[in-house]
Amino acid sequence: MARIDLDLAHAYGAAASGATANGAAPRHAHVLRDDDYALRPLTMRFEDGGAYALLGPSGCGKTTMLNLISGLLQPSHGTVHFDGVDVTALSPQARNIAQVFQFPVVYDTMTVRDNLAFPLRNRGVPSPLISARVGAIAELLDLSGQLDRRASGLSADAKQRISLGRGLVREDVAAVLFDEPLTVIDPQLKWQLRRKLKEIHRELKLTLIYVTHDQVEALTFADQVVVMMRGRAMQTGSAAELYQRPSHPFVGHFIGSPGMNFIRARVEAFALVLAGQRVPLSAGGDRATLRTEFPAGDFVLGVRPEYVTLAEAHAPGALLGEITHRQDLGTYVLVSARVGVGADTVTVRARLHADAPTPSVGEQVWLALAGSQSCAYPPAMFDEFLDAGTL
Repeated sequence: MARIDLDLAHAYGAAASGATANGAAPRHAHVLRDDDYALRPLTMRFEDGGAYALLGPSGCGKTTMLNLISGLLQPSHGTVHFDGVDVTALSPQARNIAQVFQFPVVYDTMTVRDNLAFPLRNRGVPSPLISARVGAIAELLDLSGQLDRRASGLSADAKQRISLGRGLVREDVAAVLFDEPLTVIDPQLKWQLRRKLKEIHRELKLTLIYVTHDQVEALTFADQVVVMMRGRAMQTGSAAELYQRPSHPFVGHFIGSPGMNFIRARVEAFALVLAGQRVPLSAGGDRATLRTEFPAGDFVLGVRPEYVTLAEAHAPGALLGEITHRQDLGTYVLVSARVGVGADTVTVRARLHADAPTPSVGEQVWLALAGSQSCAYPPAMFDEFLDAGTL
């Protein structure tokens, strides 16, 4: 396995004209605009033996980053290092990378056993070692009972498990890279393969990097998730860190179902001005406390629907609103409420316990918004998020 260090940016086509002959250039030697980049300048480390996910919407740069790591692409600017060795100009084979793609890559005329053994036979591994390794990987992937069947007659999920096995069967790979490998798998089988990948990571201690647009896949598979937007790595963290303290509004919006609520706000004296309403923050609180919890001046308040609760009239941190939608989803009820005055009106979503009394459409309610689970963002950061067209 390898520690992987990236210090690079990538632009396709004519925008990459600042690159040197071998595809690399000194860091920040470019004069490109942000919009010219498929992957904007970044410095990132993937630790040896770690499980990582690159998460974001289509076109955000996650597959570009994966291909730069594998060597299918060379960066237009910067370098890639494996264990401190510059591999920027090396091919995928020279980097000793295994890559699993969105659609299964198998030899249909071969048996499952021969498919799994193929990468080892190509490298001249002795037959006894091939048999032992193929047997171990087949057992991990629940393929032991199908080893002598031809791949052509197997289901899509079995073929993808073969493809996963071909990536995992070699013990000498620097890293195993996954590019949305569960897209073609039936939903009821996805959780089984995610569980298998977690088991494989715990047992084999491989460096795994997994590309997906599915937050459930990313958060359940990886120890560290890189959330990406428009060619930028917005935040790297654990599932808990990304959920509880998103550092950018895009992360709060993209992580969670539904995503975070956002309301423009400012602190005045001992109250919060929120959606045109003056909201008391705490009984007997002092200005220093308020300034610590919320920044001076204008900001954008972010709060997840799970932390929006029904409150008594005029309760600290509560806002008056009118219910506009109500959805009973079994384990919880999702309601939307229109809050605010005039041009400051916004829609706030709340996830309420299914067992608790829930308001009906048209009913006026008080919703507690400002609390310890709230986040505050600079207006310029929120405007950047809006300009990206993701809300």
